Amino acid sequence: MNCSGCAPIQPVEDQGRVRFKPRHHLVSAVIHEKQLASETGVEDIIVFYDTKDELLELMHSLYILPADIVEATSISITGRGRDESSSPWISLAQMRARMNHYNVVDIIQQGQFSSHMQPIVDISEKIVGFEFLLRPAPNGIHFQPYQLFEIARETGMHSFLDRAARISAIETSAEWLPKGIKRFINFLPSSIYNPEYCLSHTFKTIDRLHLDPEDFVFEVVETEKIVNMDHLLQIFKAYRDHGMKVALDDVGSGYSTMEVMSMLKPDYVKIDRSLIDCCDQDAAKRDQILNIIDRAEKFGGHVLAEGIERREEFEFCRNSGIQLAQGYLFGKPSDRPPFDAQRAV
Repeated sequence: MNCSGCAPIQPVEDQGRVRFKPRHHLVSAVIHEKQLASETGVEDIIVFYDTKDELLELMHSLYILPADIVEATSISITGRGRDESSSPWISLAQMRARMNHYNVVDIIQQGQFSSHMQPIVDISEKIVGFEFLLRPAPNGIHFQPYQLFEIARETGMHSFLDRAARISAIETSAEWLPKGIKRFINFLPSSIYNPEYCLSHTFKTIDRLHLDPEDFVFEVVETEKIVNMDHLLQIFKAYRDHGMKVALDDVGSGYSTMEVMSMLKPDYVKIDRSLIDCCDQDAAKRDQILNIIDRAEKFGGHVLAEGIERREEFEFCRNSGIQLAQGYLFGKPSDRPPFDAQRAV
């Protein structure tokens, strides 16, 4: 199985052919107006271009077609001498976004990012794990991670970016962390079409680096509403079948409700920072946190409090039975851990 969102991003070459499907008379009219050599198939139109400028001029003319046609039309660009089967299909809208955000596309395509680590501590404040966070590469182009993923989604490259970010985190953990330290790594469920196929690169990387699957916790980062619970459960099962744990992020805020938590039964429940902020001073927040703890205990989930910046917040969480904590009080994200990675744990 292949999914175009996971496929390597091919550069647009100076000569080649571009296929459009389905056939539409307005697309054909633009191609005819540009007087480009073309062939009409049963389901598609093939256009041959001799220069990159010629191709770009055609694309700009197609972008001004009605929005429903731009959304419905898919294209596949194949450079001269390349195998057509290696060229993924994307929508005209996604191609337009790639051209409008070419600098961000370069960051994603060339992997101009790195993985930083933020410590996770137990109730005695001993570091027991790290969450891996995407950051710009040293001396690379600056970006905000949220904006990078939003543009990746708009350009149809979020699966490619999500996979590359997971691989970067795994490789960084292999360089710096000893066995026994947990590695919390984010994933977007919407980027994983087929769990066994889309996650195969993740599993192979862990195996290639001789890492212990039990050290890995993959956490759902859900910026969109979870609409297919069965699919997410299949993703969880794929991780667990390979000896790894799963976590639900941002519980208590946004789409990560307690109902979703109870249905998914993650190994780790991460309470959103908006609930943790000044929880020692807010009775409503304290009640909600205690409710989360109570529900998590029913299915054996480990609770982790995120975004702790004040000692008072940590004391309340610890006294309430929360076993794990993360936040600036214990350390900011860094490109290396605050201990010797070669020491035994």
